[in-house]
Amino acid sequence: MDAIKQNSLAWDKKVESESVYTKAVSREIIEKSKAGEWEITVTTEKPVPRNWFPESLAGLKVLCLASGGGQQGPVLAAAGADVTVVDISKKQLEQDEFVANRDGLQLSTLQCSMTDLSAFSDEEFDLIVHPVSNVFVEDISKVWKEASRVLKNKGTLISGFTNPLLFIFDDEEDMKGNLVVKNKIPGSSLANLTDYEKEKYIESHNTIEFFHTLEDQIQGQIDAGLVIAGLYEDDFGGRRPLDEFIKCFVATKAVKIKL
Repeated sequence: MDAIKQNSLAWDKKVESESVYTKAVSREIIEKSKAGEWEITVTTEKPVPRNWFPESLAGLKVLCLASGGGQQGPVLAAAGADVTVVDISKKQLEQDEFVANRDGLQLSTLQCSMTDLSAFSDEEFDLIVHPVSNVFVEDISKVWKEASRVLKNKGTLISGFTNPLLFIFDDEEDMKGNLVVKNKIPGSSLANLTDYEKEKYIESHNTIEFFHTLEDQIQGQIDAGLVIAGLYEDDFGGRRPLDEFIKCFVATKAVKIKL
């Protein structure tokens, strides 16, 4: 099964249904960003600390990796960065293009997988912003290696990802307030389905999600030549039962250090 193709189509559908992660930022937010009052998220609720960024973004080459949806990319472009947005979903990228056209911003978009950045040269970017998205990739070591390759020496990778604890529970029961252990880590959203259930799952335009260990998420970055320089946790803002017990998202700041 081609997970990249399935997830590309599924995210196109999410745009059509106006999922929260596909809604472009407002003109007001862009105007504030142009004036220096900007912030972005790479998880769900909590903004990335401003001290994770350089004091000025003017002229900074930024790659928004698997970051379509008209959110992070346009804000950073309005703040002065030279932004390229990469995503597997054509319609997600159209959200970034919509904001750029609406508000007179300069940014580039490219439809491709986060595991294959061959369109870019080695050490092309000063900063990579990578919101929660590697859940849609089976082998995230490819994501970290490609991000490290295209990042300049002493460049920064800001990433959001999911605490695997979220995935051990039955999703439908979780939404009812019942924490029922069901899945193994690592694993995927297809692991416990019959062939018939898998077929229906795909036909319903669901995303295929892969459950990664914290070792793969954090040590994976280190193995790719990055040094973890910051970390914080986030949650669903009280929208999920697990928020009462643990924060299910992690954000890291990593710096590329060439030895």
